[in-house]
Amino acid sequence: MSGSSSPYEGAGHSGWLGLNRLDPGELYDQYAAWCGRIVASGKHDIIDTAAAELTRGVEYLLGKRPIVSARPESDYCIALGTFGSGDLPDRTFGEDARWAIGPEGYAIKTNTADRCIAIGAWTPSGVLYGVFHLLRLLGTGSTVDGLELSENPANKLRMINQWDNIDGSIERGYAGRSIFYENNKITANLERVRDYARLLASTGINAIAINNVNVHKYETMFLTDHYLPDVAKLADIFRAFGIKLFLSINFASPIEIGGLSTADPLEPAVRQWWRGKADEVYAAIPDFGGFLVKADSENRPGPFTYGRDHADGSNMLAEALQPHGGIVIWRCFVYNCKQDWRDRLTDRARAAHDHFTPLDGRFMENVVLQVKNGPMDFQVREPVSPLFGAMEATNQVIEFQITQEYTGQQRHLCYLVPQWKEALDFDTFAKGEGSSVKRIVDGSLYGSRRSGFAAVSNIGDDANWTGHLLAQANLYGYGRLAWNPDLSAEGIAEEWVRLTFGGDDRLIRTICGMLMDSWSIYESYTAPLGIGWMVNPDHHYGPNVDGYEYSKWGTYHFADCKGIGVDRTVKTGTGYAGQYIGNNADMYESVDTCPDELLLFFHHVPYTHVLHSGQTVIQHIYDTHFEGAERAGRLKKAWSSLSGSMDEAMYRQVEERLTEQAQHAREWRDMINTYFFRKSGIGDELGRRIY
Repeated sequence: MSGSSSPYEGAGHSGWLGLNRLDPGELYDQYAAWCGRIVASGKHDIIDTAAAELTRGVEYLLGKRPIVSARPESDYCIALGTFGSGDLPDRTFGEDARWAIGPEGYAIKTNTADRCIAIGAWTPSGVLYGVFHLLRLLGTGSTVDGLELSENPANKLRMINQWDNIDGSIERGYAGRSIFYENNKITANLERVRDYARLLASTGINAIAINNVNVHKYETMFLTDHYLPDVAKLADIFRAFGIKLFLSINFASPIEIGGLSTADPLEPAVRQWWRGKADEVYAAIPDFGGFLVKADSENRPGPFTYGRDHADGSNMLAEALQPHGGIVIWRCFVYNCKQDWRDRLTDRARAAHDHFTPLDGRFMENVVLQVKNGPMDFQVREPVSPLFGAMEATNQVIEFQITQEYTGQQRHLCYLVPQWKEALDFDTFAKGEGSSVKRIVDGSLYGSRRSGFAAVSNIGDDANWTGHLLAQANLYGYGRLAWNPDLSAEGIAEEWVRLTFGGDDRLIRTICGMLMDSWSIYESYTAPLGIGWMVNPDHHYGPNVDGYEYSKWGTYHFADCKGIGVDRTVKTGTGYAGQYIGNNADMYESVDTCPDELLLFFHHVPYTHVLHSGQTVIQHIYDTHFEGAERAGRLKKAWSSLSGSMDEAMYRQVEERLTEQAQHAREWRDMINTYFFRKSGIGDELGRRIY
């Protein structure tokens, strides 16, 4: 296909931006009539990017390159520009239409009088997002003869966290090596980075932290002259796509690279060191976003060393960044990672709420707390973190994990958008009914100025970015959901399938069905009823029911010969259920009202306990694991029906992984069922084979 000279082209590298060539016909003729010329007004690097992306997309779609000019001619065109700088966008959008558009929003309208499709915005980034939306419409086969729409992002911060290390490895990366680093150097191959920036911007991402939150020796030096010039080159690439660059930093940097004897956040010399370091970074990268910090978590240094708290530590950094407009994003993944498995009252799930809620109101305005969607660690099923709704005076972003650490590691299909939707729609009751998580993180519930989404990336240097081609749907879906959390999981899936594979109805129906079923399939053959974990330690792939049961990490299921589950009630357990507000606390406290899918997260019950479904816990375990393995096999059969309907290399990538998933699901089934049969002594009512 023409339209790109990238050496990585093919086998899914273009993702959802490699628009499938339209066949001749009515739709082709409609698009060709409008898309022959692109008129870009306003001088700005991002406007240039927008015009280039529109040119690229139209050439992919129609097979011919449009003319790009600074002014309209007599023929039809697509006109793009910021308000006040372009004749056609200004004529197309009246004052009312313009004032409905926010700083990153855009308007698109078919202006038949002036023979143009106009894309207008207040900022160059808004123009770029408008261009990508028009390409999305073209790629999904929408008519453009009568367009009239406007959009604003729901969330101010829409961020990606890279867990890449400078040696080229990626912590929890399942798609090859880093595209940013190799051999303790920042890559000189910037084309692949540019392609990634293009993919992110197309879904509305506006921020990226380019290194792992676990910051080691060489990454600590990113703040020095040794690496900062090359970091600035990466920032240049992302800037052209409206994306601000952030760095994960080491809280102990004043000691490790600054020559100080302390990193105490209340020590004047330490505060002065960070102010000077911020000045150096902004001299190299004027639009630098700020710092992402993991502190006092899993053996990382932090303010606890000096008897200080998270507000002390984050405010010190915020003070250094504030003159430059930068922000501190402070992760709330803080817990005791050296727990005694015999201690039934210390509860990892409680930790974030216990640590942070007493500090509400003490954080500076440019501090944002980054809170995982659940209280543990990105399990296939866990409740929403009770920190959402508990800190009215503190900025918060929600953190998701696109990379599938606990959900099949991109060797299994698991479309995560439905899971994220459940978390975002959860009602916290923080200000009464209707206090959903999405209203907290978009800033509307408490009037927060800084809020939004963050997520751990799932990409590497594999040709198709994500290893499992269908895992691209999670990266795409995250960006679309961060822009508009009211979009449906089904709608996002269909968009991605149409953009990636084309408009064949059978293909769309089949792949969308596979995506939408995949989360429940994965959950059904792995850990049951919200208990989580049951994976091999360290690498977290594959079943191991007792893998973490006697470890220091606080991830226990407490299965014995009588029952299973963690008592997190206020009455008899760890008290975690009481961290929720109102109806939620009552719901989780009682075994009678706790949802089945979270029963074992909140309660220790006998194997004979009857669920709301009418099944006993033990029979539910048997049934779901037999059914889950069978459903995983059906995913492969569904994909096999599509042989010959797409690029052969793309087809084979998915086929290989679905084959592994079907085999691995049977392994999960047999290990889980056998464990609980031997533990409980209760057989399967249907007499199926359990080893």
